[in-house]
Amino acid sequence: MQTEFVIATCNVYCKWSGPHPRYRCYVNNELFSERTWIWNDVYLEENLQIQAAPGKYTVRFELLDTEHASIKVRNLRILTGPGVIAPDGQVQIYTPERTNESS
Repeated sequence: MQTEFVIATCNVYCKWSGPHPRYRCYVNNELFSERTWIWNDVYLEENLQIQAAPGKYTVRFELLDTEHASIKVRNLRILTGPGVIAPDGQVQIYTPERTNESS
């Protein structure tokens, strides 16, 4: 099956006190990143480069250090490639229509 390349991005916000919290980002339960949050009063744009077959993909963030921190993810969107954000919040990759170049 042919795969397509999509870049999705979202804004990640974290409020914390105490030790620097860590979070993980998964796409369909595959670990894409793990980061330690070291900033105050800012958000990060997390970019997800996905090379996959057409279909729906769940993006999930997990805070590892929950005692003194909270995380919010907002504005999941597609930057490039044949994809959209489905009404249920999943990344949906599709096969783009190819033009017939044999004219």
